[in-house]
Amino acid sequence: MAFFKDFKAFLFQKDIIMLATAVVIGAAFNKIVSSVVDDVIMPIIGLITGGIDFSQKFISLTGEHYDSLDAAREAEAAVITYGNLIQAIIYFIIIGLFIFLVLRAYDNMKKKEDVPAAPAPKGPTQEELLTEIRDELKKRNV
Repeated sequence: MAFFKDFKAFLFQKDIIMLATAVVIGAAFNKIVSSVVDDVIMPIIGLITGGIDFSQKFISLTGEHYDSLDAAREAEAAVITYGNLIQAIIYFIIIGLFIFLVLRAYDNMKKKEDVPAAPAPKGPTQEELLTEIRDELKKRNV
């Protein structure tokens, strides 16, 4: 029974829960980045490069010429799809940029929280106040 108790303790550690949450958020984040790359950045790059669709760029290893990647795959030709590599590199750069921006914002927010509050204004100490009270009482009794 100690095994199951240890396993349960392991599963419900704060770090494990945070890791699981990060994995789920990361999966959703991947879809966002994929959409940004596919739907925003790649069309812009295609416009800049004259309408080149990188996902269709390939090299046939058989030496034969194919009009499209689909035709090469239909012929079961061995191909190197370097266009997919270009897109993967762009994904990597964009994900790195997004993570950098998120961590930078987090660090800036944390720095603002870590700034110590201004010290409270100095006033008389407890001893000084008691001395003043004593002196006032002595004056009144005179």
